[in-house]
Amino acid sequence: MSKTVLVSGASGFIGSHVAARLVEEGYRVRAMTRNPDGYGGAGEPVRADVSDPGSLTAAFAGVDVAYYLVHSLGSDDFEKRDAEAARNFAAAAAGAEAERIIYLGGLGADDGELSAHLRSRRDVERILQAGPVPVTVLRAAVVIGHGGISWEITRQLAERLPAMVTPQWVNTRTQPIALPDAVRYLTGVLEPEEARGSTYEIGGPEVLRYIDMLQRVAEIQGGHLPNVTVPLLTPRLSSAWLKFVTDVDEETARNLVDSMSNEVVVKDDAITRLLPGELIGYDEAVRLALADRESAGQHDRAGSR
Repeated sequence: MSKTVLVSGASGFIGSHVAARLVEEGYRVRAMTRNPDGYGGAGEPVRADVSDPGSLTAAFAGVDVAYYLVHSLGSDDFEKRDAEAARNFAAAAAGAEAERIIYLGGLGADDGELSAHLRSRRDVERILQAGPVPVTVLRAAVVIGHGGISWEITRQLAERLPAMVTPQWVNTRTQPIALPDAVRYLTGVLEPEEARGSTYEIGGPEVLRYIDMLQRVAEIQGGHLPNVTVPLLTPRLSSAWLKFVTDVDEETARNLVDSMSNEVVVKDDAITRLLPGELIGYDEAVRLALADRESAGQHDRAGSR
């Protein structure tokens, strides 16, 4: 019999694709959402909220594996909210005697210099691991795919600006991963016994600076993005600048910008031996994301007729 898998954040950027992939692979998917009546994705929708412990009991009934793919990045008290939500989720998984939790966290050296966002990701990891249910952790940097917040910032900056005056963080190194590869890894760790209780770092085949990512997106779209880096743009000014030229709300932008001074690069590639396969390069990941955006736009336009 196939496993019953609960996907929290099933209507979100990563969760929607994970749920769809698991359904394709024959799993019974329970799509956790606060609005099941409006859910149109893969799996059976179930009403639950990680901030409401009482709502989780029914959602977890009979669940074998649970994916934790939610965060509160748009809140000013997101660290507190995320910690409380992780405790609720871990307790519900323990009460249901689930076999495993699979969690997507963030890359970055845990050396006391992590940003609040990445520190919160790591705290959630530890909270989940403190419970009796084994946790498989995947740590990622930027996931390149249509609908991802970090990707949207990159796309919109590259598309809307003729030139950039940028803060120092654009020279920070990161290791972006294509959405299909992230989903392949997230779903691929569900069955292997050796993945139980293990932590993996996931990334694409290239290590890039943020400015490299921006300029390559501009080139792929037929443009050119000159850049001058200055030391005076603080994180608060940077987030206000992002709000001015992108659609991302300022609170989310500020929390993400704070993380952009942390180098997020894979140090341990054990995942490539557990789940071998050719990784999608950055330029191809960008093209896929742009094609998905165009396809979604065409769908929306057709639906409005």
